[in-house]
Amino acid sequence: MAHANRSRKHTSAITSDDLEHRSVLMGLFNAGKGIFPSADGKRPRKSKVGAHVSMKVVAQRVVERLKLPRPVIRTSPREDFVQVVHVPTWMWVERRTWAPVSTSAAVDGVEVTATAGPRKAVWSMGDGGVVECRGPGTPYSDSYGPKASSPDCGYTYQRGSLGEPKRAFTVSVRVTWDVEWHGNGQTGRVPGLVMAAERQLVVDEVQSVVTR
Repeated sequence: MAHANRSRKHTSAITSDDLEHRSVLMGLFNAGKGIFPSADGKRPRKSKVGAHVSMKVVAQRVVERLKLPRPVIRTSPREDFVQVVHVPTWMWVERRTWAPVSTSAAVDGVEVTATAGPRKAVWSMGDGGVVECRGPGTPYSDSYGPKASSPDCGYTYQRGSLGEPKRAFTVSVRVTWDVEWHGNGQTGRVPGLVMAAERQLVVDEVQSVVTR
């Protein structure tokens, strides 16, 4: 479950000349196909922004300026320790990388604000397993037993990694963000921005006390 955090917000001014020469943000906007619908499904009201600058262009620029954090992988047993076959591994991303991010820009006196929020984290565990978590995951604490499974984001390896290249599994996490923007009586949504990270995890079939 994500913890409540205050959004980080940045505001800057954009000139009409800057926007007129700005190319469409690659991979996020599909020109001419209504990428910025209004929230209620109705046709957006006519923009009051200057004739040379459309709301779509302003919104593109604002979304482009969002600085989404790269996820930081944490596990229990700790990521720099050996994971144990048949013993639950807990996964989470650091809370500071799972919080809303906002930025704003103004042009011709009209301000557009975009806010991105993390929606899900998809973990690829390196052995073919995939785990989708709807939040950042729960950090392990001593209040749980050493053999307890994570309540919301965990995985149990069924084989070791010592036969793999580098004797480890490559574990990755992809966090999906959705962006909502508003300004000048219009709203829009840009779904599916992704930030990713990976690291190596060693998994062994050792029979020993698990260190978390």
